[in-house]
Amino acid sequence: MKGLTLSFQNDCSKPLPEHYVTRYYKSGPLNALTDVAGVKVGHVTIKEGDATRTGVTAIVPHSDNIFKNRIPAGFSAFNGYGKFAGSVQVEELGELETPILLTNTLATGRAIEALIYYTLHEKGNENATSINAVVGETNDSRLNNIRALRPSFDEMLEALKIARSGRFEEGAVGAGTGTVAFGLKGGIGTASRLVKMGDKTYTIGILVQSNFGGHLGILEKSDINYPVPGADKDGSIMMIVATDAALDSRQLKRLANRTFGGLAKSGAALSNGSGDFALAFSTAKELRHREEESHMVAVPHIDDRALSPMFEAVIEATEESILRSLWMAEDMSGVNAATMKPSHFISLATLINNAATS
Repeated sequence: MKGLTLSFQNDCSKPLPEHYVTRYYKSGPLNALTDVAGVKVGHVTIKEGDATRTGVTAIVPHSDNIFKNRIPAGFSAFNGYGKFAGSVQVEELGELETPILLTNTLATGRAIEALIYYTLHEKGNENATSINAVVGETNDSRLNNIRALRPSFDEMLEALKIARSGRFEEGAVGAGTGTVAFGLKGGIGTASRLVKMGDKTYTIGILVQSNFGGHLGILEKSDINYPVPGADKDGSIMMIVATDAALDSRQLKRLANRTFGGLAKSGAALSNGSGDFALAFSTAKELRHREEESHMVAVPHIDDRALSPMFEAVIEATEESILRSLWMAEDMSGVNAATMKPSHFISLATLINNAATS
């Protein structure tokens, strides 16, 4: 389809400068959400004509039937100005039974429909009559004609079908195609951290969809002419946390809460009009909830007293993910859907490079 791309490979030619990164804990080999074994990501990116700048990002926690092999999850909302479909049941039951889709605000319903269709048609789900589809959104109407109602149902399904492990693209791709943060081009960003506990090393991966306002902390004491004209403080961010550590839903909610530490460190305004949401899940096989299990379920998990290093790692990786979403983005022109007037936002890399050569 014209204007639609399926995104995998990251552009490693412009890595985020290391002096912007807090790295007390080492990153995984990919420095990505997919460092957590089994996790897959897929983007469908839509850039058509002068006005369509949007997309969808799929996060698939493991390769088995998720509906039949549910995983523990925790959800947290710092400021609830937004939509996170499925979050009420995640809070109540503490488990995830579908993949996660991220998209734009007016595409939330189609994403729910696509997840339901995808799950109903998985082998083994022939008797399913209730599905808790999990969908996060941000409003990309500052660059995208959101009223055109893209991505379509089929484009949502495509993101789920192409999701894979390994490297994936960041920046203005998938659900981050039309997003804006700190008055700059936002997007999808990711990072990971390794946390050693005794003789075991656990992985924590973060993926963000940045579309919020504030004053970017790394530039506040620089000579760069910032903030850029027209920057506002409202908007939203979706943050997904994955780990292979055996954490129950209560502990995963605690992990999700720590993403807001990284968000604040980045310089976010956390305004009245900001939707700040986080969902954390564990891929630990011993914690999967299988349909055929008896009413008595043993749940081994890490002691709370050992969690502080994980909390720190989440804060670090969240802040880096936000910065990477800005750095890996490309300058983009589109339209403001409210006025249908042209709009243009530059990336963090362009801002810094322009300042260096001026």
